[in-house]
Amino acid sequence: MFTKKYFYLVKFQYLGYRFHGWQKQPKLKTIHLMIDRTFKYILEGNYFKTLAASRTDAMVSANEAAFELFLRHEIENEEEFLQLFNHNLPQDIRALSIEQVSKEFNIIQSSKTKEYIYLFTYGEKCHPFCASIMTTVLDDLDIDLMKQGAKLFEGTHNFKTYCYKATNEGKYTRTLDHCELTENTLFNANFFPEKTYTLKVIAKGFGRNQIRLMMGALIKLGREDISLEYIKNSLLPESTETMDYIAPASGLILNKIEFDV
Repeated sequence: MFTKKYFYLVKFQYLGYRFHGWQKQPKLKTIHLMIDRTFKYILEGNYFKTLAASRTDAMVSANEAAFELFLRHEIENEEEFLQLFNHNLPQDIRALSIEQVSKEFNIIQSSKTKEYIYLFTYGEKCHPFCASIMTTVLDDLDIDLMKQGAKLFEGTHNFKTYCYKATNEGKYTRTLDHCELTENTLFNANFFPEKTYTLKVIAKGFGRNQIRLMMGALIKLGREDISLEYIKNSLLPESTETMDYIAPASGLILNKIEFDV
């Protein structure tokens, strides 16, 4: 017997510091586990399925992420459903919106662009509250040099150097629509240090740990462990370099995701 399905796009945000990423894992607390546990409760055992647009790693946060919700019944009042969902979610996860989409919508293939932010500061020991969303580099950094380095990643390049455990079979030519390091104006708190910085990266997709490896290279550049020439050469088609420093996960934030709905 044919059962009609209903499809919904849900946008949400979370602090990833106490979670082991999105994907469900045995005996570990993950974002997907808490999302599905909440739906199981509020839907009282009725059928549902969730599929994410992007799977973040352990301790990575999201200012705006998304997943698709599949149901066998239509939600009568989306606003009330969103309130009920939020009421039962843990305090470090919040749903932002829900909208019905067509059955042709595919949250993985329809994703248009993803914008990531890497939040960091340097040169001083920070308030412990910063640890959940910001990386502190205790060494002095040359920020102007790092700004130049960030721009080198923009465009179409071979990002094999910046993919964790890359193999010879993978496809590593990717295009970054935007890559810029600036003083932070997006997030603030009274316990933040006076100056903080963000690396903003926008693209359709990324390799495994790509942004954290890029940020690792920029930190090394800021410490003058490597040069701008090193980054240029690492992006060439024939490059065999391997980046040996990956920036901490807690500074990485999925800031925005856009879809062709």
